[in-house]
Amino acid sequence: MLKKLFAFLVITTFLSSLVIKTASAETTFQPDKFPYQKMQVQVMPEFDYPTNWPKNTPSLLVGIYGTFTNKSGQDYNGQIEIPVPVNAKNFQANLVAEFPDINKPEVQRPFTVDKEKGTITWTPGTPIKKNATYNYVIEYYVNTISVSNQKSFTYDLTNNADIAQLNVIYYAPMNAKNIQMEPKAQGTDKSDYGENLYYYQYQNVKKGTTLKYSFKYTKTNNDSTMSVMQKQQPPNDTTHSGVKNNNTSTTTTSSRPIISTGGAIVIAIAIIIFGVFVFLGLKGGIRRPTKPTSTKNTQNKNHDKTQKPAKKKENKLANAEEKKELRKKLLDGKIDQETYEEEMKKLI
Repeated sequence: MLKKLFAFLVITTFLSSLVIKTASAETTFQPDKFPYQKMQVQVMPEFDYPTNWPKNTPSLLVGIYGTFTNKSGQDYNGQIEIPVPVNAKNFQANLVAEFPDINKPEVQRPFTVDKEKGTITWTPGTPIKKNATYNYVIEYYVNTISVSNQKSFTYDLTNNADIAQLNVIYYAPMNAKNIQMEPKAQGTDKSDYGENLYYYQYQNVKKGTTLKYSFKYTKTNNDSTMSVMQKQQPPNDTTHSGVKNNNTSTTTTSSRPIISTGGAIVIAIAIIIFGVFVFLGLKGGIRRPTKPTSTKNTQNKNHDKTQKPAKKKENKLANAEEKKELRKKLLDGKIDQETYEEEMKKLI
């Protein structure tokens, strides 16, 4: 009898250990089991400033847009951990959001910053199904720009999983001169506002690959790109309507995980300036930056072929200002998440 009881306890303990290991596997994020279909990294010196940023100090805003696939072999219901330079000077996490559906707006997620691990961590709104994709965006600020005769900074990117398609885009500050990049950019472009863009494209980037960049430029003040654009006269077309008088208030509420509205409206401004290339790239496949062209010129060149698509694009861009205002209301606590999503649906 004692032998049978002992055998039963041994078997029970063994099976329990298997259950515990299985449960742990379902809730532990293992990056190599979540390879990226695509990733876009946006590096934006002096683009915008968060609340309480040190005076007379240029900021560096970084946005990471990722689309990975759950290749763990099972549904995943745990947290996501993404490495970021949390110990960099004046690091401020500004935004974490996910895109649960192509026809719905982004949903902000509560997040934590782990300085020991060097990660931003959050839990998706719903479990990520086996072999399903997951889209997210992270935005953060750091104070890593050195100032002497020139302003300069370095940016290192080390991926913790394979990436099928990687785009890295640098936004030169407005009114910056003598721009130098190392390595030399694979391509350049310019927005309608004169903002220089420098980009790199990579295919099949293996886990653990480190990409290093240096960026130097001359600029006499610390004015943000957004503030300079607001002072300019936008092109007189539907694409840029409402840009001139954008409100960049950074009012916040302590109950929300977002630091400021500044980073949130970066998305809205980017939609207007770059014709949805920046923000919607994840939903339609990350595309090479193309030179913005006014809707009027596009219609003149290919009126018969592009009339319907152009009209659809105009409608989306015309709603950008309203979407920005909704995001501000959400961040200011004037509306809740449910109201925000319902109102956003009306603008899609």
